[in-house]
Amino acid sequence: MREKANIKIFSGTNSRYIAEKIAKDYGIKLGKSSFQEFSDGEFTTYFDETVRGAYVFIIQSTFPPANNLMELLMMIDAAKRASAYKVIAVMPYFGFARQDRKDKPRVSLGAKLVANLLMAAGVDRVMTMDLHADQIQGFFDIPVDHLYASSIFVPYIKSLNLENIVIAAPDMGGTKRANAYSKFLHTPMVICHKSRKKANEVEKLTVIGEVEGKNVIILDDMIDTAGTVTKAADMMLERGALSVRAIATHPVLSGPAYERINDSGIIEVVVTDSIPVKPISEKIKVLSISALFADVINKVYNCESISSTFIE
Repeated sequence: MREKANIKIFSGTNSRYIAEKIAKDYGIKLGKSSFQEFSDGEFTTYFDETVRGAYVFIIQSTFPPANNLMELLMMIDAAKRASAYKVIAVMPYFGFARQDRKDKPRVSLGAKLVANLLMAAGVDRVMTMDLHADQIQGFFDIPVDHLYASSIFVPYIKSLNLENIVIAAPDMGGTKRANAYSKFLHTPMVICHKSRKKANEVEKLTVIGEVEGKNVIILDDMIDTAGTVTKAADMMLERGALSVRAIATHPVLSGPAYERINDSGIIEVVVTDSIPVKPISEKIKVLSISALFADVINKVYNCESISSTFIE
């Protein structure tokens, strides 16, 4: 195993909460860096210690605002210009991932653009978790370590000791993820079919499958406005479900999300700390991903396989 002296972990401004935990779990102190903002809103970032010849891991989830992405790009650029040996962007939440295809004319492919920007900045590797679409990995011409929160969520589901569990996909796009959990836990699966009037607004929702007398667990990669998950939960309870829980990796939780969750019949919403969560709802339970990322950082640094971290 290599010496840890040649590895440095830094954080963007708004991801320090998770970066400090990852660095602690890895066994080193978080690197020192500075962020300076000018009166017009422009900012600059720089390292307060040498990174020459080092493996530099920069932790930054790119949730809104876009400044988080820009800060990450500038930190990558600064590390490369300071002669870092390798620069790895650790993005627990990969923002703009929902823009992965042309679903209507004259639309931007935001996910591909972000990939291009990261590579143009000089990043050598990207580490992320539960991308909205797996094919985003193919947008990069560099290695992408795509981690799965299943290694955290599956043990939690087992710890609940529930009987008659049903895994639910909140939409057709989530069937692959739900099916993987269903197979591993040896449980049935149901699918929610939804149609939208526009983004973040569900027009119609139906449930395909039997939920009566079942403890339902809805799985998704993210919860944004919580419209889909709360409508699905209330519908399943009306159809005789014993209980409904929601598990999602990324707690975007924008707009009326907290209010909808509190007013719904969902028992609990289990998320990770890939994005900071406001402590204003007793229904939301946060599981930390810091130990998982610290372990994978160690494996990547020591050129070891990371497949042992996957639950398939």
